[in-house]
Amino acid sequence: MAVPKKRTSRSKKIIRKTVWKNKGYWTTLKAFSLAQSIFTGNSKSFFCNKYKR
Repeated sequence: MAVPKKRTSRSKKIIRKTVWKNKGYWTTLKAFSLAQSIFTGNSKSFFCNKYKR
């Protein structure tokens, strides 16, 4: 038989939300950093040709 669960407290809800937002923030920061290094040519993990002929 289904039992109703207790309500999650507001503080837990806020903590979970900030953790979720921070994950997105760090992912964005890493992507931007990688794009910057590729653009400037300092990337050691990506090889791309800047000049197409």
